[in-house]
Amino acid sequence: MLQDFNIRYDNAFRRPAPNKDSLALLYHGDAVFAQAANGCLNLPVFADLSPDVRALPWRYGFSLGEQTVFLADGDELSGEHAASDDGRRDMNAADREAALRFVSSKELRSMGPKEAVFAAAVGESLHRWYGATRFCGRCGKPMRDSDTERARVCPACALTVYPKICPAVIVAVTDGDRLLLTKYRGRAFKRYALVAGFHEIGETIEDTVRREVFEETGLRVKNLRYYKSQPWVFTDSLLLGFFCELDGSDKITLQENELSEAGWYHRTEIPDDYSSISLTGEMIGSFRAGG
Repeated sequence: MLQDFNIRYDNAFRRPAPNKDSLALLYHGDAVFAQAANGCLNLPVFADLSPDVRALPWRYGFSLGEQTVFLADGDELSGEHAASDDGRRDMNAADREAALRFVSSKELRSMGPKEAVFAAAVGESLHRWYGATRFCGRCGKPMRDSDTERARVCPACALTVYPKICPAVIVAVTDGDRLLLTKYRGRAFKRYALVAGFHEIGETIEDTVRREVFEETGLRVKNLRYYKSQPWVFTDSLLLGFFCELDGSDKITLQENELSEAGWYHRTEIPDDYSSISLTGEMIGSFRAGG
């Protein structure tokens, strides 16, 4: 899965200063400023940035091994003058574009190495959260960063807001050697997936599994078995994976506003067309391999 790499990810709250080798995350909408070529993502370090951009306010995000990672504290930054001219004076325009450009979140999902993609995705989630908490949702006053933890605090009414994390379930419904596969409707992701949905207030996670399966397919399930979790930072989600068994009729009643298709596939006939970095993909692959 995306978070499975050998470099230690450390998100403990602290406030180090950036150095020339610190990774620098700059965002424009859902795109990160980076080098991307031949399926490989290279994030810039502070030494790669222009003096004006290095002078921006920066927030410490997290560390990957010994390397600290910082986010620019700004709205829609332009890459026009973001990169340093050092070492690029003889490049033509095409080379400069290939060197550093804004890479969309959608592009990231098919790139590597995993630690760079993960860093960019985590940074984007934090960037969205900081941008959405500039003002207090209760009294409208400007928010500030907490001095003791990763949180936003309102100096006027003391409201404290933490990073947005939405729990959701990924459900592999099985019937012997058959697995239920679905495809989303109206989304950019067109590959095969499993039943999925967000947890609602007042539910147990197990109730979320049963409800989502029934809502999307009309099927009932039993013998729920927790598999593992994944922080899916592209959508600010924490995914909780479950395997479960069909309970009763296998007739599918499709929730057409959510899914474009759903069907039963024998483990020997499961298509290859599923994500390789997601919990969904790992669960499909595990069942396909006999797990």
